[in-house]
Amino acid sequence: MTRAGTVSEVFLAFLRLGVTSFGGPVAHLGYFRDDLVARRRWMDDRAYADLVALCQFLPGPASSQVGFAMGLQRAGFLGALAAFVAFTLPSAALLVAFAAGAWLFGGPVGGGILDGLKIVAVAIVAQAVWGMARALAPDGPRAGIAVVAVALALWAPGAVGQIGALVVGVVAGSVLLRGGAEEAGASTLSFGVPRAVAIGCLAAAAIALVGLPVLAAVTGSGLIALVDAFFRAGALVFGGGHVVLPLLQAEVVQTGWVSPDAFLAGYGAAQAVPGPLFTFAAYLGSVSSVGPGGIAGAAIALTAIFLPGFLVLVGVLPFWDALRGRPRARAAMRGANAAVVGILGAALYTPVFTTAVTGPGAFMLALVAFVLLTAFRVPPWAVVIVGAAGGAALASLGVV
Repeated sequence: MTRAGTVSEVFLAFLRLGVTSFGGPVAHLGYFRDDLVARRRWMDDRAYADLVALCQFLPGPASSQVGFAMGLQRAGFLGALAAFVAFTLPSAALLVAFAAGAWLFGGPVGGGILDGLKIVAVAIVAQAVWGMARALAPDGPRAGIAVVAVALALWAPGAVGQIGALVVGVVAGSVLLRGGAEEAGASTLSFGVPRAVAIGCLAAAAIALVGLPVLAAVTGSGLIALVDAFFRAGALVFGGGHVVLPLLQAEVVQTGWVSPDAFLAGYGAAQAVPGPLFTFAAYLGSVSSVGPGGIAGAAIALTAIFLPGFLVLVGVLPFWDALRGRPRARAAMRGANAAVVGILGAALYTPVFTTAVTGPGAFMLALVAFVLLTAFRVPPWAVVIVGAAGGAALASLGVV
């Protein structure tokens, strides 16, 4: 397949996006369209819409998968790698720096700043739940799927409940949501991926998902356990963005690798940086008590959490046109998306709300942050600054 651009062109374009793209995965898709579709004309709107639909259907970080695929379309596999590195590196580096400097936040005021970051996470996740519910569960059947997903995720915390909720969503969607208004579209995407390569990527993803936990148990290696935890989180999350929070919490907090306070402080800091939210994994890998920690741990966790989504994406690209033409597949996708809303709603309650909101002062700060995000449309990075300042003020005043 003839490529229209160069690897360096892709790298520079995505580096600019990686530095400036605040606001989460939905905002990232808007940035991509404005810069790469409307301005640079790397592909037309129909092809871009089809690509976004595909990545929303797959597990993994949707916006990063779209960027990876656009780099692949523009400059082959090296272009895909360039797009990933350039879009991911700025936020990952900032979060690793935050982890290295977290000790600076000692004392009452420093602790208040970290508390403020955790409180902002409440508002961020609440906004995500509200927005996703309006978009993905707008009718009775899908709202019902979301409620069942909340119950399952709370009843069986961790990956078991989340996977069960997704399975229920897929099954219920395929039965209840056939004949919806979504259309498959008529355009054809061609990324030049041979079917043998695609099948190899799918096989590699499946083997790693099954084999890594066995290998970690047999060897007792903390390094392999770290790779397994983040690979599994990246492989099992549907919807991307904030939905990875409960999966990561189950992998690193419930196992004792990262403390709840450090987890939520890092999650709050992740709202202040541009680029994909999955780079939160770099922070967790750097502070984890399992694995090498530091920059090496960050690189391992970051690679592991993105890898399954990219393997699955490359694996399905040659077959997407046939799959998306099937009504039951589209209905199952809508059911899975509704279940994602429920999983995120459960995460909003625990661990986010129950850990961060410990008194009336914290509740009021969370409410202010939520209103700033939803009513005043203040960018998340600015709300993070407000939250950090508010947390410091509450600590100075002795208000909780």
